[in-house]
Amino acid sequence: MAATLKDVALRAGVSTSAVSRAFTDGASVSDKMRRKVEKAAAELGYSPNFLARSLTTRRTKMIGLVSNNFHNPIFLEVFDLFTRGLQDCGLRPLLVNLSNETDPEHSVQMLQQYSVDGVIVASSTLPPAFSKAFRDRGIPVVNTFGRHASNPDVHVVGIDNAEAGRIAARELIARGYRRVGFLGGPESATSTQDRLLGFAEEIARHPQMSQSHSFARAYSFEAGRAEMQRLLAHTQTQTQAPAEAYFCGDDVLSIGALSAIRDAGLRVPEDIGLIGLNDMEMAGWENIALTTIRQPIRQIIASSVALMQAMLDDPDRYPEARLFPCQVVERRTLRPRPTSA
Repeated sequence: MAATLKDVALRAGVSTSAVSRAFTDGASVSDKMRRKVEKAAAELGYSPNFLARSLTTRRTKMIGLVSNNFHNPIFLEVFDLFTRGLQDCGLRPLLVNLSNETDPEHSVQMLQQYSVDGVIVASSTLPPAFSKAFRDRGIPVVNTFGRHASNPDVHVVGIDNAEAGRIAARELIARGYRRVGFLGGPESATSTQDRLLGFAEEIARHPQMSQSHSFARAYSFEAGRAEMQRLLAHTQTQTQAPAEAYFCGDDVLSIGALSAIRDAGLRVPEDIGLIGLNDMEMAGWENIALTTIRQPIRQIIASSVALMQAMLDDPDRYPEARLFPCQVVERRTLRPRPTSA
């Protein structure tokens, strides 16, 4: 049978309460006592029962990790970094798949049933009200990749998506494109709306430019491919050329669009240029070599985990927005910038 807390106490020659304190963060116990208890526990192969301890401490150390876009390969990296980051801090992630979920009420109730200490909403598509629903129930929450606001209702960590759109527009303008397009994710997604807003604002500042926009049904390869196929078919039937270059609001959309362009017998970047956003690992593969805007995902996730730790100690911490800068990663899906004479 598995060793119990009482077995450890007998082996160490101490009380059961001393053993409990030795395995409780911040509890009053001497280093000598802790070493004695840890030695006895190791000899017996004892592991403390964190769920049982939570009945006493009222802290489970469980953090709900909520997302709704499991079709996007970038979230494999996101989940890997989040789970490792939380575990390194002694916290335990509870992964929740909210695909097709838009009403937060069910999610709030479910995570309350699991007695999570906090929630990280890792989504750029859910509205800000989704994360706010957790805060309204008294659950510490961080919205990672959420919508930037100067006075957010909850803690937000991510990028300025409107500025990312402006960066993409400036890049296309600098490379001599004049007829450009925006191919975004779902029109209802806040990230799509903000990236299009910044892109359109910057293009509008240049009278020689013309701009179109369209939306894919999801942030996925299949949706990006289908939308580009539709755009190419539409331009053929209307006897007009497609845009010279597209800002796709996500790398996975860009890769889907790249597949459709090549299947149509066109070349990238000679016939159509592409620039994405995220810099997911696949974007750097030799057969893809996508020029993209890098979102500093590692720094965003590390900051989110640190902010969640701070909130567990201070649940009333005033909401803040932490924004990280983006940068263009040059590969081979846009024509080169003109060289100065």
